[in-house]
Amino acid sequence: MLNRFDTLITEFDTGLRTLLAKPHSIRIHPDANIAEADLTEAEKKQAGALMRVNHTGEVCAQALYSGQSLTSKSAETTAALKQAAHEETEHLAWCESRITQLGSHTSLLNPLFYLGSFSLGAIAGAVGDKWSLGFVEETEKQVGAHLTSHLEKLPQTDQKTRKIIEQMQEDEAKHANEAKQHGAAELPAPVKFLMKQVSKLMTSSSYYL
Repeated sequence: MLNRFDTLITEFDTGLRTLLAKPHSIRIHPDANIAEADLTEAEKKQAGALMRVNHTGEVCAQALYSGQSLTSKSAETTAALKQAAHEETEHLAWCESRITQLGSHTSLLNPLFYLGSFSLGAIAGAVGDKWSLGFVEETEKQVGAHLTSHLEKLPQTDQKTRKIIEQMQEDEAKHANEAKQHGAAELPAPVKFLMKQVSKLMTSSSYYL
């Protein structure tokens, strides 16, 4: 059984792999069988920027789950967080691959956002499992809303990017539902508001950087 120090080392390794290693997906990439559209340079730039935001969001999700796993008081909750983190790793792979195809780049701010999200996750986990799971549920709901807005902003012909976002949207909804089933508490309105403001900062900055 891992002690607290072993767990800390494991989560530190997770952070390094999230930020520096090439992510892999067990599932086939959602856009694998979809032909590339004839996009203009402006459309590629727009799609690339949106996918960069989504990639950073997945980096934050990894950090959040890692921080929560470190301080979680329940083995069942930790297992649920680990499973969600595994699927978020696949999202990282899909986003990174599509970003490369579009000739764009991942955000330069990812290390900063990882550190901030890890800290928030550790605090949420320490407060208690029901609040930690409530944080997961609300995060996934807000991510889902962002993904919906991105679908509206994408070029209509870019079906490859659209398919990736749609699958991510489905997975995020599943994570929110699973958190609720595991006993997630309803977060207070001020906490939800603060989370939205932090999310706006992340999306607006990573869109350009």
